[in-house]
Amino acid sequence: MIRAVIFDLDGTLLDRDSSVLSFLEQQYERLKPNLSHILKENYVQRFIELDNHGYVWKDKVYQQLIEEFSIKLSQEAMLEDYLQKFKQSCIPFINLHSMLHNLKKQGLKLGMITNGYGQFQLDNIRALGIEDVFDVILISEWEGIKKPDAKIFDRALSKLEVSANESIYVGDHPFNDVEAANKVGMMTIWKRNDAWQSVEADYIIENLIEILDFWRLENNCGK
Repeated sequence: MIRAVIFDLDGTLLDRDSSVLSFLEQQYERLKPNLSHILKENYVQRFIELDNHGYVWKDKVYQQLIEEFSIKLSQEAMLEDYLQKFKQSCIPFINLHSMLHNLKKQGLKLGMITNGYGQFQLDNIRALGIEDVFDVILISEWEGIKKPDAKIFDRALSKLEVSANESIYVGDHPFNDVEAANKVGMMTIWKRNDAWQSVEADYIIENLIEILDFWRLENNCGK
């Protein structure tokens, strides 16, 4: 019997690619007096390349942009703009709220495990309007451990008071999410990500609403 569903954030609930694109277009306009010598398309494209799907922190990204494009702004100023304004560009994946509402309606406990900086990630979660629906939210900076470390999965399960085999983990990264959760003993759902061709998971989805189909399937199998 499935009693809990635990989610990743970026690339799973938050459409990070669309959010980053929206943010960068707005940032370019905000900082245009210092960026007008760069084509917007070049600025956006280079940031996305350096960002590497969020796995390079932005202090390094902005420092590289400053050097490459001779930007007359400090790294600190550009990073502060990112920290303060990114939340205004957060875009959810389709059916996020209806999926969470329906899982809650079934009496399931909901958790989230996300790598990243505490306040920044919490701001993004709040921007999506989903903080209150979760029973447990673990952010790596505040926990002192990060995925794929099994300890952060075990901590979430303990806080939810469920066992691994009573839980589903949903994420987009094949190693930090799917493989790591599998090793802990959880069932896994891979939210398809074009960066990877094939991932071994119990279930693969394109749309978040498909999680309900997997839950019903597993629930019936357990009867």
